[in-house]
Amino acid sequence: MSISPERKQELIKEYAISDGDTGSPEVQVAVLTERIVNLTDHFKTHGKDNHSRRGLLKMVSQRRRLLDYVKAGDVERYQDLIKRLNIRR
Repeated sequence: MSISPERKQELIKEYAISDGDTGSPEVQVAVLTERIVNLTDHFKTHGKDNHSRRGLLKMVSQRRRLLDYVKAGDVERYQDLIKRLNIRR
């Protein structure tokens, strides 16, 4: 369900704005998206796992807030991010 440290480092390198960047909204949204996808796959086999479903909803809400923050600051940056992550909005 969680992502491997190697995969997380790949996401950080891909979406980082500058060298050593781990906290920008782009990186946070990318990591949350990866975790959301993993949990969605988990629910295909474990449909009654309601405790993890609550965590999934919290992650989706957190991602939504981060995306709203990016959109308020720069719409082009927001559009680029959702296109790169293949998120429908």
